[in-house]
Amino acid sequence: MDLRRTRVQRALAVLKTSDVAAPTGEQHAQLVGMLGVLGRMLLAGSQPTNEVAASLKSLAATYGNTELRVIVLPTLVMIEDPRSEPVTTSVFDANQKPLRLDQVDAIERLIHRAAAEMTPPGDVAAEIGEIARTPPRFGFWASLLGHVLLTVGFGLVLSPTLPALPLYAASGLLVGLLVLLGSRVSTLALVLPVIAAFAVTVGSGLVAPEMASQSMLSLVTPAIASLLPGLTLTIATVELTNGQIIAGASRLLYGFATLALLAFGLYLGIVVTGISHPHTSSGDRLGAWAPWVGIVLVAVGYYLYSVAPKGSLLWILFALSIAYAGQLLGHMLLGATLSGLVGALIAVPTIYLVSHIARAPQPAVMLTCAYWMMVPGTLGFIGLSETVVGASGGGGALLQTIGGVFAIAIGMVIGTGISRDTGDIARAWHGGRGASHPGILD
Repeated sequence: MDLRRTRVQRALAVLKTSDVAAPTGEQHAQLVGMLGVLGRMLLAGSQPTNEVAASLKSLAATYGNTELRVIVLPTLVMIEDPRSEPVTTSVFDANQKPLRLDQVDAIERLIHRAAAEMTPPGDVAAEIGEIARTPPRFGFWASLLGHVLLTVGFGLVLSPTLPALPLYAASGLLVGLLVLLGSRVSTLALVLPVIAAFAVTVGSGLVAPEMASQSMLSLVTPAIASLLPGLTLTIATVELTNGQIIAGASRLLYGFATLALLAFGLYLGIVVTGISHPHTSSGDRLGAWAPWVGIVLVAVGYYLYSVAPKGSLLWILFALSIAYAGQLLGHMLLGATLSGLVGALIAVPTIYLVSHIARAPQPAVMLTCAYWMMVPGTLGFIGLSETVVGASGGGGALLQTIGGVFAIAIGMVIGTGISRDTGDIARAWHGGRGASHPGILD
């Protein structure tokens, strides 16, 4: 009975901060530096600013400093120590290229180890630099193959028609070349969305004009899936729902600007090819099995294209399947607009749960993949494109996009909260020290 009472007391006190000796002098400077570079890497790993701030504050408390003020913006991390004389603010530029999935996994594991072992901050910062400099396991051709598989896979999920499959593969190859070259040529990267959408539209119109006139958007959308800002729009909405007004609004504007560039490239291609309307209608679709085959191809493509951690392919496939199945259930229960709410509510806690299995990758890896199966970027591109060329229904698709991203974001917030609270209580029940954020000790 006494043991049970003790466990209950631990569970109720899970949010209390334990007493740890505060760092001083050079240790404090190293701690701030470690948190700054860590914040930059978490932002590059597509983490919302509120989650990054919570992670940094939790880790600082673990190292004995509970008074640090942390301000995180999409391209900036500021850390202020109110106890210093005079008060100093350290600013870290976070404008860097997105991390590969293997780097995201390595950073998350480093955070776990640092929090558990109290690794010296200087050693942690040095290891972060090593992770950032690690070359990718897969080369140019493997990444290109991954992009082709991504395109074909998304084509089977979005518009599974047999005649379109060769076009999906060809357009995926074309856009993959542009994307990989754009990562090496900064000038090309600036206008990449316009060029990619234009090239795929013109190519589809020239190679298969009859099919393009019937379903241009269905042909173009899978090819530019890697450029659609679905994850950006979802993260922006998560930040807005958490009160991060500046970060959320700026990221939301960036996401819709990317959609506008893609839609402009599509419009230019339509003008060149002479196709009057980018209809989304298509021919006879393949059976209900096609989207599930597409998910398998997306998993393999994402594994190669984003250089996922070793042994993570089946876990990525699991995350994609859970997200897609959750959306199907949500569509049956609540309709298309709110399907992402159910999908996120199912996917997020499930992924956090299975991440405790020894061989599983970190939750951030599986969650990033799962968000790819959410549809706000696709709906936004279709709606904006139809609006630009004057097709009917474009405004409705845009409104559906806005509703969809908020539904997904709310599902993410609730799912993450459930995962965090149940994880903290479970650790406290078994005598462990609770964490206030799932990205630190879960």
